[in-house]
Amino acid sequence: MRELKLSGPVTMRTARAHLSVLGRSVADEDLVVDLSAVTEADSAALALLFEGVRRARGAGRQIWLRALPEGLRSLSALYGVTELLPPQADRSEPR
Repeated sequence: MRELKLSGPVTMRTARAHLSVLGRSVADEDLVVDLSAVTEADSAALALLFEGVRRARGAGRQIWLRALPEGLRSLSALYGVTELLPPQADRSEPR
């Protein structure tokens, strides 16, 4: 299992670069996406996570989130898509 730590802003401006890294990472093995170092996020961050889920499923892989920022939690609730987000990973390895 691999961990990918996203950092800095994950916004419309940066999402394409993050998607490139995420796509390569999830193609090879199950993935934990650590968002603890994300400083800013908008709806593009949600789209990035949903695309990660789509790519993981297509590759027969699983994806988990760690440290989802509160702003993204609120945004996903506002859009009614919280249940579509990948499950949260705890501090230990996901099951």
